[in-house]
Amino acid sequence: MTVCSMTLTLAACGSGDDGAEASPTKGDDITVGLLLPEKANSRYEKFDYPIIKKKVGTLTDGKGKVVYANAEQDASEQSRQLQKMVDDKVDVLMVDAVDSNAIAAGVRKAKKAGIPVIAYDRLAEGPIDAYISFDNEEVGQVQGRALADRLDGDKTQKIVMMNGAVTDPNAAQFKSAALSELRNKVTIAKTYDTKDWKPANARANMMAAISSIGIDNIAGVYSANDGMAGGIISALKAAGATKLPPITGQDAELDAVQRVLAGEQFMSVYKPYPEEAEAAAEIAVARVRGYGIEFDSLTPDRVSSPTDKSIPASLVQVTSLTRNTIESTVVEDGIYSVEEICTAKYRAACEELGIK
Repeated sequence: MTVCSMTLTLAACGSGDDGAEASPTKGDDITVGLLLPEKANSRYEKFDYPIIKKKVGTLTDGKGKVVYANAEQDASEQSRQLQKMVDDKVDVLMVDAVDSNAIAAGVRKAKKAGIPVIAYDRLAEGPIDAYISFDNEEVGQVQGRALADRLDGDKTQKIVMMNGAVTDPNAAQFKSAALSELRNKVTIAKTYDTKDWKPANARANMMAAISSIGIDNIAGVYSANDGMAGGIISALKAAGATKLPPITGQDAELDAVQRVLAGEQFMSVYKPYPEEAEAAAEIAVARVRGYGIEFDSLTPDRVSSPTDKSIPASLVQVTSLTRNTIESTVVEDGIYSVEEICTAKYRAACEELGIK
């Protein structure tokens, strides 16, 4: 998906509408408005916000600040939060949209007010200046490939697909990429788009799938993220499953890492949040300062949304997390300590894997 390599970006990709290098427009006294979508996924409060806040401070010699709001999965509330930040005249907005289409009007208002907008983690519609996220196609491919391989590509094996919310453009990318790996390798008996990504909704969907397919006929479950995987596992246990089928996930949440450790969840996708959050802070600060070459070097990729084409972007790579890679991913990167993972309930499993 990369249009320009790092070297070519500096030489040929340019900056702004006319390709000219911009002059610095702001010093260190930068105010970054950060809009995050929800708290159900623990990553936003635990990783994204504090890492972005710290990085902005580092980049601005302690003079820059981050004004933060979380919409708690309410698109209307996020629009109000965005409007307040526009009214308060923040220097740059970083938006992880609850609803990528609904936020477009707010993005246009921000642009009209001269405030650049960075789409964070999810690709928002409207005239955004840049997009920073993980490689969502790679996420879906990693998930789908892992499940297909686990089932030996047996076409007779029936699986359930539990996709994310239709309001999240990332969910469509995960789904499409996973299907490219699963199609013609297994039988997709049921597929669901899960409202608001909520585990409770995933649990209800899974109960319906069990009723339709039969618990003994479900060979595997594609779950787009870890929160929903928890709801799926709850449904399977409530239905009397004596052995859980392989279940995928994403986000490497602590509960999910422990489920992978215990063998309840087959895998997750580890996304290095510090790398994404720090890169987002660098892009936001560079955009405000008007450093064309610096901004270009931070956004070597290009993506398109339903409203805009060739948006400068940075796509961060991801890694499959299984029982055998817990130590080399979340432990090694300092996301969780061994003590956090290997509580009394999971100590024996940690010892078995040599996690210490």
